[in-house]
Amino acid sequence: MRFADWEPHYTAILEYFGFEREADEAAARLLADLADGRDDLGLLESLIRDRTVTVCGNAPCLAEELDRVEGTVLAADAAAEVLVDHGIRPDAVFTDLDGATDVFVDLSRQGTVMVVHAHGDNVPLLRHWVPLLPGPLVATTQAAPLPHVHNFGGFSDGDRAVFAADEIGAARVRIIGFDLADRNVDPVKRGKLFWAGELLRLIGYDI
Repeated sequence: MRFADWEPHYTAILEYFGFEREADEAAARLLADLADGRDDLGLLESLIRDRTVTVCGNAPCLAEELDRVEGTVLAADAAAEVLVDHGIRPDAVFTDLDGATDVFVDLSRQGTVMVVHAHGDNVPLLRHWVPLLPGPLVATTQAAPLPHVHNFGGFSDGDRAVFAADEIGAARVRIIGFDLADRNVDPVKRGKLFWAGELLRLIGYDI
């Protein structure tokens, strides 16, 4: 999705949550510095383009739906640990690092692409975790893209993974571990689930 097409939705999200664009932009610049030129977009594209892709959200239902995993596996943040616990190594993890643990470092070392997202609220996490990730890295932002910092569209980890798969050209995208109607979450998370549904419908995924 071109940033010009994404920007109206991004602006609406900023207004909805009261987030500051300037903070997102500063975080993106920091991530660019921390990545220090690392950009494994080509590897991510080779895993996704013309392939069946399964995007795994981190809803409680994920473990019950793992029999539907097929093709390239994209994990949304802490869903990666659920997959690892069931013997599945994700091909890529889309994460703003709020669910990061040492499992992410191990996956990075094994060759999983870490698609790390910068936003105004995760600067300390970026500073801590990015230098610890030794393997393939793709940096993303929800603000205007920078050299080596990409914006595929999407807002939360799960819907960003779907947007990336769609943008890069997956032949088919399967979505599991999503529960956008979950009421057992705090108001901010409920807002994120609302926006995930709205954004996914923009590109043809009605969950």
